Amino acid sequence: QVQLVESGGGLVQAGGSLRLSCTVSGTIFSINAMGWFRQAPGKQRELVASITSGGNTNYADSVKGRFSISRDNAKNTVYLQMNSLKPEDTAVYYCARKRGPGDYDYWGQGAQVTVSS
Repeated sequence: QVQLVESGGGLVQAGGSLRLSCTVSGTIFSINAMGWFRQAPGKQRELVASITSGGNTNYADSVKGRFSISRDNAKNTVYLQMNSLKPEDTAVYYCARKRGPGDYDYWGQGAQVTVSS
């Protein structure tokens, strides 16, 4: 069974940093692209960052220069380093595995990130 377990959420002040981790089990991690999504109350879910199996990354414009996605295939883990956090970054963050060229198929449980003013 494929499982994604997230950790690292919490409460920080504006300008602070957090690192989210997502550890994947039950599948061959290294062949899949991975993504981090977030959803804030009253807003649609958005893709924040993604990383391919080859290590290529993409970011939403709102987080470019502040967030960094990375992966450690030896640990079956994908990370989201979040720096210079803003209150508008407050959301539940989800990691997800990309099936291939199509949709994401497995999701983490979500991690609450709250950024205070």
